[in-house]
Amino acid sequence: MLNPMAMATEIALIAPGIYFWQAFDPKVKADLCSSAVDTQSGLFFIDPIPLERESLEEVGARHEIAGIVVTNENHERATDAFAERFRVPVFGGKTPSESRPAGRCQPVSSAQEKCAELTAIPVPGAPAGETALHFASQGGTMLIGDALINLDPYGFSLLPAKYCTNARLMRRSLESLLDYRFERMLFAHGTPLVSNARVRLEQLLASSS
Repeated sequence: MLNPMAMATEIALIAPGIYFWQAFDPKVKADLCSSAVDTQSGLFFIDPIPLERESLEEVGARHEIAGIVVTNENHERATDAFAERFRVPVFGGKTPSESRPAGRCQPVSSAQEKCAELTAIPVPGAPAGETALHFASQGGTMLIGDALINLDPYGFSLLPAKYCTNARLMRRSLESLLDYRFERMLFAHGTPLVSNARVRLEQLLASSS
């Protein structure tokens, strides 16, 4: 019998229209983090893990839900449950299946057609399918799957090489994120950076060159 995924009980508002929730998963011995960003096209859930029903219903009541984005092939998490609950498309992740009809399964790049404020940025060298997401509103927010983490004992750092498909290529790929303006950075694993995130990334990449 499979163990259920860790469930978050609370959701935090990081900035207007930007949500974050997390839970510790003993199976992977790390925090699993998820986010949601409100745009002119509606609210997008990013790499969602289960969220306590009352909190999820509250967010759903406040916003029109536009879709779900999966940042790499390892981050399916509770995507199918969210897609079924809100009847919205999934951008990225696994291919169409019986549980996820083709009409609700689209490439990450297709999310840009739905939302002009969103840019999908491939990060080769990270885990398979890794794609960073830039939302231009509210001073800019960058959302990261695995390529960058902000967890103990590492702090804000590059994903350890043993988890990458090509660590050197990943580091070079992350330089492309500096082409964008962003104040915040949210992670699939770690505490959000709520200010000066682009400067922090520039410093990190310089120190790891």
